[in-house]
Amino acid sequence: TVKIIIKVDLLLDSMVGPSTPEEGWQVYSSAQDSEGRCVCTVVAPQQTVCSRDARTKQLRQLLEKVQNMSQSIEALDQRSQRDLQFVEKMEVQLKGLENKFKQVEDGHESNIARQYKSIKAKMEELRPLIPVLESYKADALLVRQFKEEAANVTELLGSLQEQLGGLDYQELHSRVISLEDRLKACMQRLACGKLTGISEPITIKTSGSRFGSWMTDPLAPAGDNRVWYMDGYHNNRFVREYQSMSDFMMTDNFTSHRLPHPWSGTGQVVYNGSLYFNKFQSHTIIKFDFSTSLISRSRQLDFAGYNNMYHYSWGGHSDIDLMVDEGGLWAVYATNQNAGNIVLSQLNPNTLQIIRSWTTNHPKRSAGEAFMICGTLYVTNGYSGGTKVYYAFSTNSSTYEYIDIPLTNKYSHLSMLDYNPRDRALYAWNNGHQVLYNVTLYHIIQ
Repeated sequence: TVKIIIKVDLLLDSMVGPSTPEEGWQVYSSAQDSEGRCVCTVVAPQQTVCSRDARTKQLRQLLEKVQNMSQSIEALDQRSQRDLQFVEKMEVQLKGLENKFKQVEDGHESNIARQYKSIKAKMEELRPLIPVLESYKADALLVRQFKEEAANVTELLGSLQEQLGGLDYQELHSRVISLEDRLKACMQRLACGKLTGISEPITIKTSGSRFGSWMTDPLAPAGDNRVWYMDGYHNNRFVREYQSMSDFMMTDNFTSHRLPHPWSGTGQVVYNGSLYFNKFQSHTIIKFDFSTSLISRSRQLDFAGYNNMYHYSWGGHSDIDLMVDEGGLWAVYATNQNAGNIVLSQLNPNTLQIIRSWTTNHPKRSAGEAFMICGTLYVTNGYSGGTKVYYAFSTNSSTYEYIDIPLTNKYSHLSMLDYNPRDRALYAWNNGHQVLYNVTLYHIIQ
């Protein structure tokens, strides 16, 4: 197995007012260059070799494709080499600390040895890092091998451009596609990680009442950048659709959709072209298809509290919170059976049936807001004033931990906080302001 540890800090500047890529090109994933700027992996579309294409044109297209991959590999290599220096330095320090502890214990300085006892316990916790650091060095070598392979293919293609012969085009095409697929798989594995930081907020717009929700569709096709906007937490059934983030920021041009029922709370989510929401004064989940303006599915969430029975600490009929992450659709709620503590259920987005549920020990009414990233539920300690993410429940291990990640609550009242796995950003409704947060994820990839 290959284990990579990489800290990815994605910037939102490129997402707010995004530029439109060339037709048919696809952004696979992101990394950082040595200065911390976001570098996207852009790969040309699948080749369609037509009989009328000249061999020179085909080779030029292949060369451009490999050069694009080479740029991404170069950025990844620079980051890996920089991190590798840090890893090797940390490894030396850890081993040096071990030797110092051993010298103190073997000597006659018993008083100092006792003082070092608690520090040594901490050192024992760090000991598992040593083999991990060794593994990272191997992964840095893997990135260099990617770089060398891309360089070799580039050289061959350049030579072929001059000679127009010597190597079979289809063989070269297969090699390029194989390299592209491997790079794509490598980059996509960087999609998930553990939350370690949240950036300062970026205010996108100031509009609406104190409470509400706004979102984009993480499964929208390329070119679909619509923004969805829902003002209020009850007794409203109108959803605004803006054609793009820039339209949402700069204009009041929108299309209005009337829902068949008013919604409850601010826990709505748009996913794969449909709006999922909690029907007002019920524990019914509704899937509303925007393309047909019809309810395509509805289902009761059995035993879930509703009508302000188990709301977040800010109230607002926030009993049932729907959310998405890299793993799909989720519902966060509480039940009498779990003594009002949070229950987390993964839902089938087509049938709304529960795939699996987890019970936690965290009281729903004590939570400020919550969101999912990579199968882990993160909970804030409040909704006003100083706020932080302080509780994390992992569905992969069914365990929880207390953490301390500050969240700048710029406008002093959070009534919606949701993660978008496509943008890898947190969308928030903060006292009548629509806000975005960048997240920092720490990757441990098996």
